[in-house]
Amino acid sequence: MADRDRSGIYGGGAYGQQQGGGRPMGEQVKGMIHDKGPTASQALTVATLFPLGGLLLVLSGLALAASTVGLALATPVFLLFSPVLVPAALLIGTAVAGFLTSGALGLGGLSSLTCLANTARQAFQRTPDYVEEARRRMAEAAAHAGHKTAQAGHGIQSKAQEAGAGTGAGGGRTSS
Repeated sequence: MADRDRSGIYGGGAYGQQQGGGRPMGEQVKGMIHDKGPTASQALTVATLFPLGGLLLVLSGLALAASTVGLALATPVFLLFSPVLVPAALLIGTAVAGFLTSGALGLGGLSSLTCLANTARQAFQRTPDYVEEARRRMAEAAAHAGHKTAQAGHGIQSKAQEAGAGTGAGGGRTSS
């Protein structure tokens, strides 16, 4: 029972050996680690970036300390001038928000007009085909209407001649 409990998560039965592999745990861990070391470029990268990272960490700590000291020194001034500073900050914040909103709406309007102009330009580039088609159809319609008008005019003229010939031969007017 005791051997079974020790062989659980610790990876070994008797004498620190794993039950399935037959090798000590130290050799198994060494087998998982790569046998070769870092390359020259990796070592140079670490040697270059380690001091740079340390320097940036020191600078961020100094910036935090300086901002904390500045806030501690400026707090009484902020409290004394808060009746003036709060409305001024609100005014400046509102003005900045207004300018940003105006710029955003202006850009939106400009992009809408640009899109509209591009659409109109594309429509007018395609229009000559439609205009020529409409012009041809109107010419055909005018020629057809002219032909029908000429036929109607000839028909009316022939009926008028028939009516005129019929009244002139039959005596048309009577005298009393």
